[in-house]
Amino acid sequence: IVVRFLTKRFIWEYDPTLESTYRHQATIDDEVVSMEILDTAGSFEEVLPLKNILDEVKKPKNVTLILVGNKADLDHSRQVSTEEGEKLATELACAFYECSACTGEGNITEVFYELCREVRRRRMVQGKTRRRSSTTHVKQAINKMLTKIS
Repeated sequence: IVVRFLTKRFIWEYDPTLESTYRHQATIDDEVVSMEILDTAGSFEEVLPLKNILDEVKKPKNVTLILVGNKADLDHSRQVSTEEGEKLATELACAFYECSACTGEGNITEVFYELCREVRRRRMVQGKTRRRSSTTHVKQAINKMLTKIS
């Protein structure tokens, strides 16, 4: 999903077992946003343990999350239902999206942009929004958008 977002194409040879960090700048709603994206292999079963680790490391617990199911184009071989994804997102109090890195289904760019918007909204509510040269720095630790549907 991360590589699709950054390159706008699907790379068949991509090795999802590697951990990579990417930096990316985008203009979202007329504001330049700098992103740092951690891309790691992950699965649906690892979401809650990862969230618990984030809660331990990040205090106060103000981590912005979204849950994204990948491989929406492979509906016939699903291992996680839409309902299961929605239920977990409700437990995590976050938004849920489904997409496909292969086909681009689900507007992957919009998923990342919506995460940035949510970070911005939370910062504004917390009174922590500071502009530096009109650039908002958004750090994202995304565990391959937390989940994949295979």
